[in-house]
Amino acid sequence: MDEPHLPRQVLIDAHGAGGFRFAGMTHRGSLLCLPDGIWAWPVGSPVEIEGEMLSRVFAVAADLDFFIIGSGAAPWRPPDVLRTRFHEAHIALDAMTTGPAVRTYNVMLMEGRRVGAGLIAVE
Repeated sequence: MDEPHLPRQVLIDAHGAGGFRFAGMTHRGSLLCLPDGIWAWPVGSPVEIEGEMLSRVFAVAADLDFFIIGSGAAPWRPPDVLRTRFHEAHIALDAMTTGPAVRTYNVMLMEGRRVGAGLIAVE
């Protein structure tokens, strides 16, 4: 997670088969999409989303208004402690399955919104 796959945000072109396609590249596994780049994200299920897995998100909190969590194939509700942490950082948090999360992220990015996403890969 030290170097981004791409040092900027781009649209996600496709998802499934355990990964994502973006900017002519493919990535197997989950992604963290932030204003400073697209990163590999070592999260395989929503229960792993906590402190260290979000440190990069909170490091760029001043550049984000929205953060979307793509929870994989099943819906997931972020725990209150996580919602509170995002609220205190002045970042709106929403969670949905990965397919809708990718679409929402892409639309918000095209609208020029200050958005980030943590997207859990699905098969």
